Amino acid sequence: MTRRMHLLASALAAVSIGLATAPAAHAQAKAAALAPAASPEAVGFDSQRLKRLDAAMAKAVADGRVAGMTTLLARHGKVVAFNTYGKASLETGQPMPKDEIFRIYSMTKPITGVAMMILFEEGRWKLDDPVTKYIPEFKDLKVWKGVDAKGQPILEAVRRPPTMRELMSHTAGFGYGLSDKHPVDQMFREQRVLGSSSLQEMTTKVAAIPLIYQPGEQWSYSVAVDLQGHIVEKLSGQTLGEFFESRIFKPLKMTDTAFSTGQAKAPRLAAVYIGNQETGKIEEAKTLFGSPVPSFVSKPGMESGGGGLVSTTSDYARFAQMIVNGGELGGVRILAPATVELMGTNVIPEAALVSSNGSVSNSFNQHVGFGLDFMVVNDPRKAGTLEGKGTMSWGGAAGTWFWADPTNDVVFVGMIQRYGGTGGGDLGALSRTLVYQALTNPAK
Repeated sequence: MTRRMHLLASALAAVSIGLATAPAAHAQAKAAALAPAASPEAVGFDSQRLKRLDAAMAKAVADGRVAGMTTLLARHGKVVAFNTYGKASLETGQPMPKDEIFRIYSMTKPITGVAMMILFEEGRWKLDDPVTKYIPEFKDLKVWKGVDAKGQPILEAVRRPPTMRELMSHTAGFGYGLSDKHPVDQMFREQRVLGSSSLQEMTTKVAAIPLIYQPGEQWSYSVAVDLQGHIVEKLSGQTLGEFFESRIFKPLKMTDTAFSTGQAKAPRLAAVYIGNQETGKIEEAKTLFGSPVPSFVSKPGMESGGGGLVSTTSDYARFAQMIVNGGELGGVRILAPATVELMGTNVIPEAALVSSNGSVSNSFNQHVGFGLDFMVVNDPRKAGTLEGKGTMSWGGAAGTWFWADPTNDVVFVGMIQRYGGTGGGDLGALSRTLVYQALTNPAK
C-alpha cells in the first residue's frame, strides 16, 4: 500500500480502525500523559534497532530532501524517542527546536472529526441524517455527467441528499480543487472555494457546484471536512476555533495548536519549502496554488476544518494519544471509547472501493479503508504493513504525518515542511516499518 505525500492532495494519508482501550496495567502510565519512558526497552522497543529510524530520518535531512524534521514516538503514553533534525530555516540556519510550530494542513481533519463526534455524543446529529438537515443550501445539488456536443455541462439531480456518514468519509461526492483534473475541481479553483472569506461563503459556493458523482458511489478526497467545520459552528453557536479551543485544545493542554500563531509565536513557525525541479534542491515556498503562501500569523477569515491549523509535535502527540486511549488523556475525557471505535471503523461501501482516489495515492480495499475523518487499517499484514490492526492516521500537504495504533498502544508524529512530496520515498511508510521492526517485545 502506497502512502505518498502530495501537495495537491493537501493531505497525506494514513489512519486506522477499531480502537480499544489499552490494558489496565498501563492505565496509570496513560494518566501521566506523555512523560518520558524509562528506556525504550521498558516499553518493548530495542534501542539498537531504533537507531535505524533515527538514521533514516537524519538521512532525509542530510540528502537535502527536507530542511528539518521532528519525530515523536510514544508507547503506553510514554515518550520513547523525541528527536529533531536539521534546520527550522535554511536562511537563518536556526537548528530545529522541539517546540517548533508547523502548518499541519489536513492533519486538521481528524481534529474536526473529533469536534463533530463531541456533538454526535450530545445527540445533535446522526450518521444517516441528510446533510441538507444542517446545510439547507444543498437541497438542489446536481451531479456532473459530462459535456454535450457543444461542450456544455450535462447535469442530473441527486437521487438523494448525501448523508452525514458520507460527508465524514469523503463518499458524498463533493469536489475539492486541489488538482484540476476533473471539471468539478476546476470549478472549485475558478470559484476560489478554499479562498473564501468565511465558512458560510464557502458553503454557498459549494452549493452552486455539481457533485463529481452520486452520493455513496465512490471515495474521492473532498471539501467535506470544511463543510463539517461549518456544521460545527451552526450546531455549537461558536466559531470553529472557539469550539476547538474550549472542547479539545484546552482540555488536552494543546497550547500551541490554533488557526494562527499570533505575533508572539510567529518566530516559532518553521519555514516551508518546495522542490525546484530544475536544480533538484529545495527552496522556500512563496506561492501555493498561484497565491502567496498564507502567513498563519493572523487569524484567517475562514477557519478551515479541512486544513487550517498549526501545531507542534508535542501537541499533536497528545491528540493522537487521546485517540489511542479511547477518547481520554490525563484524566480528561473528550469522547467515549465506543465513539472513537466508531470513528476507526471502515464505512466505505464495498461497491465504492476504488483504485484511484482523487489526488491522494491510496487504494482502499478490504484491508485498508476509511472511517470518520481517519484512514483505517483493517488487516495490516494483508496490507503489507507492520502496524497493529485498527491503526488510524492521516497527513498534511506540507509533509506532516501521524498514526495512532490502539492494538500496540503506539503513537507516532512526524513533522516536516515541504510541499509536493518529500523528494523521495514516503517518510510515513518508512517510519512505520522502522518503528515496528524495533518493537521486539510488544507484550511489555
